[in-house]
Amino acid sequence: MKPKSKILIIAGSDSSGGAGIQADIKTVTALGSYAMTAITAVTSQNTTGVKSISSISSKEISKQIEFTSKDIKPDAIKIGMLHSVEVINAVLKSLNKINVKKIILDPVMVAKGGTKLIDNRSIKILKSKLIKKVSLITPNIPEAEILTKTKIVTEDDMIRVARILVSLGAKNVLIKGGHLKSRIMRDIFLSKNKISIFKNKKINTKNTHGTGCTLSSAIATYYSCGKTLKKSCEMAIKYVNHSIGTGPKYGKGHGPINHLSTININKKFR
Repeated sequence: MKPKSKILIIAGSDSSGGAGIQADIKTVTALGSYAMTAITAVTSQNTTGVKSISSISSKEISKQIEFTSKDIKPDAIKIGMLHSVEVINAVLKSLNKINVKKIILDPVMVAKGGTKLIDNRSIKILKSKLIKKVSLITPNIPEAEILTKTKIVTEDDMIRVARILVSLGAKNVLIKGGHLKSRIMRDIFLSKNKISIFKNKKINTKNTHGTGCTLSSAIATYYSCGKTLKKSCEMAIKYVNHSIGTGPKYGKGHGPINHLSTININKKFR
């Protein structure tokens, strides 16, 4: 099997392997594409929380993006954790140089255990500059609330907030509904003022570490292979749900999902 497309991931590292760049690489690979990386930060964490965050210099991040892309041009880019104004500006500058059209932004702001991963100045520049540059932004409810300063309690609130994000310059928005208290998961996709609602049964588990990273990487992968954004979101949500449902139950806290849920091993390799 040959890779179907090439994805550049710009994100932080998760030492426990459930989220961040590790989850991104696993997702892109499991869905049949080729993953490249530009690491923005190194975190020491496990399923119970984040112990420390070490920044990578903005110059080094730019070198990773530009030098990699000069040799192997990405078909799509997934952006995750960007923790400072300097890093966001460096990424914006590099994106302008490499000129890739298909970009998915997961605005990572808070870790599953509650640790804040981005400062207020960075949020401001993400809102004013970066969201205008990307094809799709995929906030969960807490992230959408931070970006729009609007409380979300209902599905109607999610739709209203999606429209606010479009008014701020986002081309397309997918708001993930996992934080709403409901038996049915509702993810809201807004594109050109058309609303699509993806409904799925919520899986009752604490093992959802890295779902946001995984979803955005899956969307980038499907989108890079020629699917529409809406179809890419739909297929990525199905992949994530299947991966949650077959999770390995590792760790004492919020455990990882099963990124290998799409893979069947050929008999001769067993």
